[in-house]
Amino acid sequence: MAKTTSRKTAKVAKKAAPKRVVGSGSKPRKAQPKSKSQSRSAEKPALLSGGNPQIAKGYGDAPVQAYIAAMPGWKSNVGRRLDALIVRTVPGVRKAVKWNSPLYGAEGAENEGTWFLGLHVFAKYIKVAFFRGGSLRPVPPGASKQKEVRYLDIREGDGFDEAQFAAWVKQASQLPGEKM
Repeated sequence: MAKTTSRKTAKVAKKAAPKRVVGSGSKPRKAQPKSKSQSRSAEKPALLSGGNPQIAKGYGDAPVQAYIAAMPGWKSNVGRRLDALIVRTVPGVRKAVKWNSPLYGAEGAENEGTWFLGLHVFAKYIKVAFFRGGSLRPVPPGASKQKEVRYLDIREGDGFDEAQFAAWVKQASQLPGEKM
């Protein structure tokens, strides 16, 4: 029996003994210099699936411009054109980035927190969402599962009718916005 007791005592003593921590008492490591790919990622936002830029939630023109600048390839130029058309068509338009998508809203206290249009980047196109698009004339071509929402998809090489787009934007800005 003495053997059994001594084994149990040894096990208990082993568990109770403090564990040795590797590296304790040594000097802290120096930060490794960033590689070129790491420093590049700090400059440009990450692209989510489909190429949609990951931009932090923010209000005003700056986050929207950061989003547009981060749009990959041809989409950035189209994004700049869309933004310029919206600003020209709706003076004083409010802007924000929420859920990694630029949103546009009409100014005024009654429109606070509401949005009439949003953009989103996908792998092969830019989707413009008119949140009350079912009320626009003519109705934008892209149907939605939601009754009022209509879409305009812009693909590379597609020309889009800027006059028609501006007319939709003007109409959309005069309708009640969508709370988001």
